[in-house]
Amino acid sequence: MPHRLKQAINLALVVNIFLFVIKAVVGVISNSIAVISEALNSLTDIISSIGIMYAVKISSKKPDQTHQFGHNAAQPIAAFIVSVFAFVVGINIVEESFKRIIEPQNVKTIPAVYIVLTATIFIKIILSRYQRHIGKIFSSPAIKAAAVDSLNDVLASFIALLGVIGAGYGFRFIDGIAGLLVAMFIFKTGYEVGKQNIDYLMGHSADNEFHNRIREITMSVKGVKGINDLRSHYVGDKFHIEIHVEVDKEHSTKISHDIGNEVRFALERMEEVQKAFVHIDPV
Repeated sequence: MPHRLKQAINLALVVNIFLFVIKAVVGVISNSIAVISEALNSLTDIISSIGIMYAVKISSKKPDQTHQFGHNAAQPIAAFIVSVFAFVVGINIVEESFKRIIEPQNVKTIPAVYIVLTATIFIKIILSRYQRHIGKIFSSPAIKAAAVDSLNDVLASFIALLGVIGAGYGFRFIDGIAGLLVAMFIFKTGYEVGKQNIDYLMGHSADNEFHNRIREITMSVKGVKGINDLRSHYVGDKFHIEIHVEVDKEHSTKISHDIGNEVRFALERMEEVQKAFVHIDPV
């Protein structure tokens, strides 16, 4: 596992553990469902970080006899499991929040509540930007999913802060509404992460822009006269490409084979491509 990728995962884990502890303590003391929901949100982030750590470690393994195209599917699987867990936590928060709306409870708006939620907002903004940067560098779907989650946490913490402020002014039911809105952001994260990683797991094809890039690279190879078929699908978080290229029918088998290899090497140098299968059509 690359050092910077490992560093990003470990940093997220430490940050989320820290935020969970302080939010859980302050949430229990203040009796605020909004803050407790935020603590549970951080708990899902901890589990997510551990899952990502394990998945990235597995996905970095080289192909073996039982996984001949590598272990790239580990990251999408981990991210999808995290999204399912987020929905479970969100449902529990919704249930408790409705209870608090129907029967509002006293919320102790101690200064620590404001400090913790404000600190969470700034910390998560910085963490999200860092994760997005690392996820882009290493093309990691798990890290990109974590960046989306961190950004949603910023909005959730802001909602929780508004709920506590409202409760401080005597509108106790607002705490329950804030808890409900925090749950909505948890659902939002689960949906966004789940939707993206289902595409990986279901072998979704590349978009037209990516196919056009493949065509440009293929046509730049000397000896390629045209392309008559192109297909792609995800295997894990990387694409497998199947392409039919046209070459001069007067070429010898060796020359045609060499042209096909040049196309394959060119496509497999792309960061998004794991394997390219090139079929030669003499014309």
